[in-house]
Amino acid sequence: MLDYENIGNTGDINVPPLLIDQVIGHEESVETIKKAAKQRRNVLLIGDPGVGKSMLAKGMAELLPPEVLQDILVYPNAEDPNNPIIRPVPAGEGKKIVKANKSNAKVYEEKKMMLVMFAVAAIFALGLYYQKIFEAIIAVLLIIFIAMQIKPKNTTLSPKLLVNNGDRRFAPFMDGTGSHAGALLGDVRHDPYQSGGLGTPAHERVEAGMIHKANKGVLYIDEIGTMSTKTQQELLSAMQEKKYSITGQSENSSGAMVRSQSVPCDFVLVASGNIKVLEGMHPAMRSRIRGYGYEVFMKDSMEDTLENRKKLVQFVAQEIKNDGRIPQFKPDALDEIILEAKRRSGKKDSLTLKLRDLGGLVRAAGDVAIEQSAPFVTADHVITAKKYSRTLEQQMADMSIVQRKEYSMFNPKGGKVGMVNGLAIIGDRSGIVSPIAAEAAPAQSKNEGKIIATGKLGEIAKESVQNVSALVKKYTDKDTSDYDIHVQFIQTYDGVEGDSASVSIAAAVISAIEDIPLDQTVALTGSLNVRGDVMPIGGATGKIEAAAEAGIKTVLIPKSNMKDVMIESKYEKMIKIIPMSTLSDVLEHILINGNKKDNLINHIKKLGNHVAENIPESTILKLQMHIN
Repeated sequence: MLDYENIGNTGDINVPPLLIDQVIGHEESVETIKKAAKQRRNVLLIGDPGVGKSMLAKGMAELLPPEVLQDILVYPNAEDPNNPIIRPVPAGEGKKIVKANKSNAKVYEEKKMMLVMFAVAAIFALGLYYQKIFEAIIAVLLIIFIAMQIKPKNTTLSPKLLVNNGDRRFAPFMDGTGSHAGALLGDVRHDPYQSGGLGTPAHERVEAGMIHKANKGVLYIDEIGTMSTKTQQELLSAMQEKKYSITGQSENSSGAMVRSQSVPCDFVLVASGNIKVLEGMHPAMRSRIRGYGYEVFMKDSMEDTLENRKKLVQFVAQEIKNDGRIPQFKPDALDEIILEAKRRSGKKDSLTLKLRDLGGLVRAAGDVAIEQSAPFVTADHVITAKKYSRTLEQQMADMSIVQRKEYSMFNPKGGKVGMVNGLAIIGDRSGIVSPIAAEAAPAQSKNEGKIIATGKLGEIAKESVQNVSALVKKYTDKDTSDYDIHVQFIQTYDGVEGDSASVSIAAAVISAIEDIPLDQTVALTGSLNVRGDVMPIGGATGKIEAAAEAGIKTVLIPKSNMKDVMIESKYEKMIKIIPMSTLSDVLEHILINGNKKDNLINHIKKLGNHVAENIPESTILKLQMHIN
């Protein structure tokens, strides 16, 4: 895959010290983050899970200037105990102030203890001298109780360190994902003894929220659209005012009586999620980010170039360094990782940027090497690790294939009328064989003829079933209103969505109407337009490998997807892949030979020639110019 020159293993690769330089494949996003950090702009990152959104946010925190960091102290308020005083000081000073107050309190306590011990000794001595031991004991207990109640003024007024930034090298990074209102906005602890005057002072019970700890730094919130509207409104207020008072979040708590002075919270918000998160996001929140910051869409793949392959090798080195428990990778292992990145992208000329999942494979390969006491990770370890790093969907797909074979849900032998082996994807990239059955029964009347589909279909899948009726009329010369056509997606408990089964449905329905058996050693996938052209689909590699695992001998896929096929070498001799351009190509390869098939194919060819003959030459010329 690469010429590694003087690199013997990943230990020879330099890993950049800053996180922002470790981000792979998102050059435009990195440049935007650098601009946002320089000007302290808010950012909204949209993209699939695992593409590096949180890493970008952490990298942004390292770019913010740390010299402006502050510590936050909270003091008691003598005039209004329920309104503690807030005091910002330069970072590192807060700890010194608290320590100085504690030192004074410690000296006082030591002096007080010495006086108490002297008084106790004197009373016992007098008690013995006058033989009044019982009275002496009572006096000693009274002195100890009084001493415990006496506290110096400087002790009761000593501050609490609310936010400590003294030991930070970089600006703070706070991950507020999934935090409840108290953890995010701050809270005041409940004290059941508060009413008797024996409780903890109000300022001691004040707790900073993540918005306060992120002051002068980055507050990161993933899946921000899942946060309650009220919390988003409070967060928006904090963003606008750059300060937010802390109060008790529970109305039934004694903390609800306490409200501090405004606490600084001048943070940069980095919100993230997938595209659906925008539906639950407060409009004013998004408007503020868009108006005073940047919206960034993060891609899930990058172009397969020599430069990007080198970046992927750097990623592996970073994962090994960050993990700290796995051996270095040899060049052949790196080649296998690059090949897997190509496969997971779903496109032959691309590399995946879902690097969190790819990092799981890196660590699994390292674990395999350690188990075998190998000094380095090799290609064999990576290949073995693929089995252990399978997703839940892949494991479910493998179990489903075994169960369907055992219970004869599909049998890759012979031919059956109206029964076709479709292919589908579950989860992200796990292929599975999905049998589809069709049955055509005479309709009661022409007004009642219809296509009935079952199998928990989504909207797009339902529409693709309805579109098939136009193609059936075109290719069979039969009116579908003469039939009630039943289409069943077998054992689709998790539902079906998308139109990649259009080809399979059309083949099954035409087989049922024409009574021509379909070859059960063949599986197929593809989308159809209303003219009968086979359109590209996603997950071609996973679908082909699932068919091979199920014992299928031939797979029909859209011609435009041939460049995306990257099956593992063990499947290459197990299965034959045939490209399709039109529905007639599909029928020619999946219908079993016989007079009925020959008649249908001849009819389709004549139909195609007739259509071509009737297209004006000027129209053909316009089409060619448009294509060029």
